[in-house]
Amino acid sequence: MGTLLARLLRRLGLLRSELLARTASRYPDAASVRDGELVHVVDGGIEKWACFRCPGGCGTLIPLSLNPKRRPRWSVTTDWLGRPTVTPSVNQTNACACHFHVSRGRIDWCEDGRPPRRPGRPVDERPTPGRRGDGDGRIA
Repeated sequence: MGTLLARLLRRLGLLRSELLARTASRYPDAASVRDGELVHVVDGGIEKWACFRCPGGCGTLIPLSLNPKRRPRWSVTTDWLGRPTVTPSVNQTNACACHFHVSRGRIDWCEDGRPPRRPGRPVDERPTPGRRGDGDGRIA
């Protein structure tokens, strides 16, 4: 119910969230992961992967291991609206070189991790990291 409400609020422009989570029991193929979606892979009650598309514009599928016995590893929590929080930060080592945090479905860019602006790509007007909401009536 919460995820459906979040999708509706996001479409209406009342919810700022670049990512919403869905749960799957198998590792997704790249074509099945949509922009704005984090696939939380849980099999038999064991968290395995968090997969989503790079928010920097390159579109690369980012698979994050949630296995506590592997290094590096991440953790994912999801609020009642389906907005994921990923810890620690994600630091891409490909040509995109993105470095960001995911908090309540929002992408908070690190100073060193903003991808270069590409021709034809609109200027991003997200608030600066650490600033939640700007009085425009949206849910942060």
